[in-house]
Amino acid sequence: MQLSSFIGVPLLHALGIGQSAKSPIEAAKIASGYWAVISFLAALIIILWLLRGVRDERGMRQLPLASSSMWAISGVFLALIAQSIAANIEWRLLGIEPGSENTRQIIDIIRLTPLLVIVASIIGPILEEIVFRKIIFGSLYEKYHFWPAALVSSLLFAIAHMEPEHLLLYTAMGLTFAFLYAKTGRILVPIFAHVTMNTFVIVVQILLADELEKMMRQAGLPLALWRLWL
Repeated sequence: MQLSSFIGVPLLHALGIGQSAKSPIEAAKIASGYWAVISFLAALIIILWLLRGVRDERGMRQLPLASSSMWAISGVFLALIAQSIAANIEWRLLGIEPGSENTRQIIDIIRLTPLLVIVASIIGPILEEIVFRKIIFGSLYEKYHFWPAALVSSLLFAIAHMEPEHLLLYTAMGLTFAFLYAKTGRILVPIFAHVTMNTFVIVVQILLADELEKMMRQAGLPLALWRLWL
């Protein structure tokens, strides 16, 4: 989908998308935002069509709906905790500055193209869970134990975010979502946790950014420390 932007973004430019922008850079961001919506939606439709009739479980025991619902809600907090622990390890032990350039760019584009919030908060997480948990983790889980399947799928999930400095952080998130899938046997559980977490991150980054930065300044902590990752 990222490679398709080399064709899609210029095409949208030619169709007049972004012409009202204040600068060429802003115009490019607007066009890329709309192209992301189109390409991610198309990818989701294609994947769902290809997977029609495929069993959701891969040798997994399904928990009852009530228990699965509890794990879905708990999974949001587990993912945020895993993210926080990994971010602190990166910062305190590895000297990696907190904050995500990838997330910052997405938030910037959302401010210019609000429709992109659908991709960042809903379509993107659904796609990632289907690809990295249902397909990759699920296929490996059928043949191997949890840890080999979870580590491989989570590392691929981390690499796909193209922020090698945050490999540990994204791997930790991937492991959390893999655990939720294996624990409940329902792909909707990690999907719910991932969608809710991303939505929370976007709300915090857009609506509460100024207040949080003010609090960090008063506490004398690095401003980037509060930032979350998509």
